[in-house]
Amino acid sequence: MSSKNALISAMVIAGAMTAQAQTSTNSPYTRYGLGNLSDRAFVSNATMGGIGYGLRNGSHVNTLNPASYSAVDSLTFIFDAGMTLTRSEYEENGFKTNAKNSTFDYLVMHFRLVPRLGFAMGLLPYSNVGYNFSQTAKVPGNDNVSSTSYFSGEGGLHQVFAGLGFKVLPNLSVGANVGYLYGNLKYATSLKLNTTSDVSSVYNQINVKSYIAELGAQYTHSFNKDNRLTIGAVYGLGHKLNSTETKGIQLIDNSSSTVVSSDEEVVEDAYGIPATLGLGVAYQRKTNLTAGLDYELQKWGNAYYNGEKGHYNNRHRLAAGLEFLPDVYGRAYWKRIRYRAGVHYTSSYLKLPTGDGPKEFGVSAGFGLPLHLYQRNTVLSVTGQYTRVKPSAAQQLSENRFEIKIGLTFIERWFMKWKVN
Repeated sequence: MSSKNALISAMVIAGAMTAQAQTSTNSPYTRYGLGNLSDRAFVSNATMGGIGYGLRNGSHVNTLNPASYSAVDSLTFIFDAGMTLTRSEYEENGFKTNAKNSTFDYLVMHFRLVPRLGFAMGLLPYSNVGYNFSQTAKVPGNDNVSSTSYFSGEGGLHQVFAGLGFKVLPNLSVGANVGYLYGNLKYATSLKLNTTSDVSSVYNQINVKSYIAELGAQYTHSFNKDNRLTIGAVYGLGHKLNSTETKGIQLIDNSSSTVVSSDEEVVEDAYGIPATLGLGVAYQRKTNLTAGLDYELQKWGNAYYNGEKGHYNNRHRLAAGLEFLPDVYGRAYWKRIRYRAGVHYTSSYLKLPTGDGPKEFGVSAGFGLPLHLYQRNTVLSVTGQYTRVKPSAAQQLSENRFEIKIGLTFIERWFMKWKVN
C-alpha cells in the first residue's frame, strides 16, 4: 500500500467510525453533571496508570500532550484504534448487581508533515451517560399506596480533533490540539403510583455543538546518551459550551398512555467545560525503561451547570506508571514484549444530594505484543485494569470495575527506498 492510499484508507475508516461511535456505561452516577468523564488515555498510556504529559515516543500516539507529536520521524505513519470490555459490580445497602459493556474508545492517525512538525487527528470520547433504575416507596399516611420513580439516561459527548507538535529547539517542543465537541445527553424521570392516577414525567435533553482546545509543551534534558528526563505541561481552555437544552414536563394518562398536558422550554448555552492543567515528568533509559508521574487539575468549580457556577467540585487526578522492554531487537519473542504497569487516583467533580461524588483508585498491568502483519510493524496492546469506585457517604453506591483494554497500533514505513542487489 502506498503512503497516499494508506492515508486515504485511514481517513475513510475514521469518518465511518466517527459516524457510528457510541460510548456505553451503566453507572447511576452519570445521572449528574455531563456524565462519566473520559481521561483520553490510549491503551499503552492506560496500562501505565493513564500517564502521558511527559511521555515522548515516536512510535506511539500521545494525544494527552500535543507537543509529543514532533517526536515522530519522517518515515513513520501511525494508525491507532482501541476498545474496552467492562464488567462492573455495584453494591448499595447490601444489594448487589452487575453489568457488562463494550466501548469503542478512539481512532487516531499520526505522521510528520515537514521537518520538526508532527500532525495527529482522530476521534476521542469526552463523556458518556447511561443508567436505568427505579425506586419504590410507601406514600406517607397511606400504606396501601406506593410510588415508583423511574430514572433513565443515555448519550455521550465526543470530539473530532486535529493537532500539531513543533520542535522549537532540539530539546523543546510545543503543540496544540483543536477539536469539535459534539453529542447529546438525555435524562428522564417519571413518577407512577400503584393506582389509576396519571403518570408525571420530567425530561431534558442537552445538545452540544462546540469546540475544545488545549496547548502543550515538553522539555527534555539528556544526562548522557542513555538517560533522559522529559517534563511536560498542558493547559486546556475552559469555556461555555454552545449548547441547547430542552426541558419538559408531561402528565400522561395511566390507562391510555396519552399525554394529558405538557410544558416545554428551551435554554441556550447553560453548560460549560473546565480549564485544565496537566503536569508530568517521564524518565527514559535507552529504549528499555520508561517511568513517569502525572498530575491533572480540572477546574470544574468554575464551570457552568444549568447557567450557574459552583455546582461542581474541582477534579484531581494523580497517576504513575512504567514500561519495560528487555530488548527491542531480541531474538527471543518475550524479550521484544513491552511490559507495563501503573496506578491512579481520581477525585470526583460531582456534588451529589448526599455529599461529594465517589473517588476512584485503580491499578493496571498489561503488554505491548509486537506483531508483523502484511510487512508492517504492528503492536497489539492488551491491558487489565481494576478500579475501585469508593463513595464519600455510606448510603451511596460503590463499584468494582474490571476492564480489558485492547489497542492495535499499525506503524507503516513511508518513503522508504528498497535496494535490490
